[in-house]
Amino acid sequence: MKAIVIEQYGGSEELVEKELSKPEIKTNQVLIEMHATSINPIDWKIRAGYLADGMPFEFPLILGWDAAGVIVEVGKDVTQFKVGDEVFARPAMANGTYSEYVAVDENLVALKPKTISFNEAASVPLAGLTAWQCLVDFGQIKAGDKVLIHAGSGGVGIFAIQIAKSFGAYVLSTASGKNEDFLKKLGVDEFINYKTTDFTNVAQNLDLVVDTMGGDILEKSLDVVKNGGRLVSIAGQPNEERAKERDITVESLWLNPNGKQLAELGELMEKGEVKTYIGHTFPFTAQGLRDAHDLSATHHAKGKIVIEIK
Repeated sequence: MKAIVIEQYGGSEELVEKELSKPEIKTNQVLIEMHATSINPIDWKIRAGYLADGMPFEFPLILGWDAAGVIVEVGKDVTQFKVGDEVFARPAMANGTYSEYVAVDENLVALKPKTISFNEAASVPLAGLTAWQCLVDFGQIKAGDKVLIHAGSGGVGIFAIQIAKSFGAYVLSTASGKNEDFLKKLGVDEFINYKTTDFTNVAQNLDLVVDTMGGDILEKSLDVVKNGGRLVSIAGQPNEERAKERDITVESLWLNPNGKQLAELGELMEKGEVKTYIGHTFPFTAQGLRDAHDLSATHHAKGKIVIEIK
């Protein structure tokens, strides 16, 4: 099968095409013929070697965390899916998705909503599940909560805004001025232009903050959470000592793949309560992946970056 791999850490030029054997599935797995995948910041961070110490990988390494396609083979212990099912998934770490086929554990797979394309489905798993787990699992979000979502026009932010609104929350979000109309269409109640406004001057007494930026923004975010509130970051470790002083619950969240939650997200998409937004599409070639990585690394991509495989 065709795959785009890296054989050492480095720049985007390390992404090369390689012919590899089709994965052999275990008894609890399905084999997905890939139609599309998408790019997430974790992809180029691993490629560049930023996470090499904490996450040792073997080369050649297939990157990619989002899968959308058709099941072509099922293991003997699989009960929920059959050959021909159109599905999407966030596979386990060992099974990258820059490839024509990927083996995925049954419990990480969900049926693709009939109302969305493979490209749209491929843009959902990592970003959508990350947003879900920040808001629902950690945030315990409920109607009337005041929630601040940083970088609302990014992959996770887009889903987080819509999921929060589907629960009846009041949503504030930061982005540049050019994205104000876009975020308000997503349902944002209070838009904050980070280039002209310090969010700490307008956001106060919040039930929950979802940080996707880290650094100073993460540190300052503690100032706007109410006593007893919650702060979750996907880009850094919150200051636990400062949080403890005001009984704020904090967490640095790493996504836990979950097919059941992906199916729940799919239901919201079927109802039209959550939509995905694809900002850029690239071909399934070494150069296509290089261009996609380079764009993602600018932090200025609006919406999701999709790789069209089939």
